[in-house]
Amino acid sequence: MSSVAQVSSSSRPLVRTLIVAQLASVGAFLAVLLLYVGRMATAGVGPAEMVTGAYDPKDLIPFGMDGLNPFLWLYAVVGMLYVVGAVLGLPLAIVAVALVAREREALPRVTRSLLLAGAVGSLLVLVARFTPPLLDMHRWWMD
Repeated sequence: MSSVAQVSSSSRPLVRTLIVAQLASVGAFLAVLLLYVGRMATAGVGPAEMVTGAYDPKDLIPFGMDGLNPFLWLYAVVGMLYVVGAVLGLPLAIVAVALVAREREALPRVTRSLLLAGAVGSLLVLVARFTPPLLDMHRWWMD
């Protein structure tokens, strides 16, 4: 029995879950970025005015904050993925790169490409989070 993990048919759902987690966290970051830039553009204000509280991101939810509103649930999912992506982006990237390095021959080319694209995207998003304009975006979103 080998202690080396092999990508078998039983572990393929875990690989798919890793890919989905990486791409969902990057997608949530991009959604928040688009909401931030779109809100600034439509209001005609700059980043300094966005963090004053006058342009709350919850005001972007169509039909209000009713529990039956599907847009509220979409907002909640994007918000949670945005926060979780900040915390788990680096560990997910490390696991993906280690998996690709270990199982290069066993993984299909598309799967390897998606894992590496998710890892690069997660790392780029993590670095982008700490730039000054995006720190303002983070403060605006976490209001």
